[in-house]
Amino acid sequence: VKGNTRRRTFSSFRKDEPVISTNSGKEEMIAHSVNVARKASIPSVSSNISNRTPVTPTPLHPAEPSDLRFNRLRPSIEKSDCKYTRYFGRYVAREAIMDEEYWIAAWLRAEDHYEDQSGDRYVESFKRKFASQEFHALKKRCGRQVGEKYTCFVAVKNDDVTRTVVNSVVGTVDLCVRHPLHGETYPAEPGNTPFYSRIYQPDQPKFGYLTNVCVAKYARRQGIASNMLLLAIDAARLDGAESIYIHVHKDNLPARRLYDHVGFKMVDMDGARQSSDLCLLSFNSMH
Repeated sequence: VKGNTRRRTFSSFRKDEPVISTNSGKEEMIAHSVNVARKASIPSVSSNISNRTPVTPTPLHPAEPSDLRFNRLRPSIEKSDCKYTRYFGRYVAREAIMDEEYWIAAWLRAEDHYEDQSGDRYVESFKRKFASQEFHALKKRCGRQVGEKYTCFVAVKNDDVTRTVVNSVVGTVDLCVRHPLHGETYPAEPGNTPFYSRIYQPDQPKFGYLTNVCVAKYARRQGIASNMLLLAIDAARLDGAESIYIHVHKDNLPARRLYDHVGFKMVDMDGARQSSDLCLLSFNSMH
């Protein structure tokens, strides 16, 4: 996976791909909901936004400190020391290695979660709280490698321009590689895994499960989503996964076309219970 892999694939427009919003850092302070420092601005990944004063949200949980510095300059790709790397066009996909990258990944998901509520007067407060909670949860998942390996991948700009880390990230996707749980044939839909079944079957082949595919709005239609997926598939294969799965909303035709183009196929559940809103797709990494 390492090296200058220049495989271009078409990334279809996804209606549910979020975008980092910018308004010159003039959002009102909402410290009561997410403990954000006074005069904090929402970090932006827009290429025309200059570097700003450090803005470090206070962690919601004191026991989970962070090293967020939104004016931190991005390191060179050579100094990133990444295990998985995929070059394409003006971007490179790799695993997240810095707190600022985890934060932007969390913010992209917050934008996606509240995309249909843009008119709500409190939506910015909700997004900040969501992003802060997801940031800590994401770091915890990626740091806990017992029973499963969790990796957050990001797509970053690859050029000679001096940029901050938060102004470099344009997309993200998560990968979990693990053995099936007791009584599990296919990965359960997000949030539907029974607590009592958290017992792994080490005698069964590993599989990969992809979630949170997000690309900033201004960076769409440049192959970012498809290249992140291909990198995640290669990483899952190297970690021993025989199949890779992803859930998608049945009415999200652009996303389904993207996954079909990458090589995902609809799973025949053989009568297994499945949500009326989601369908399960799989990619056979052995081929």
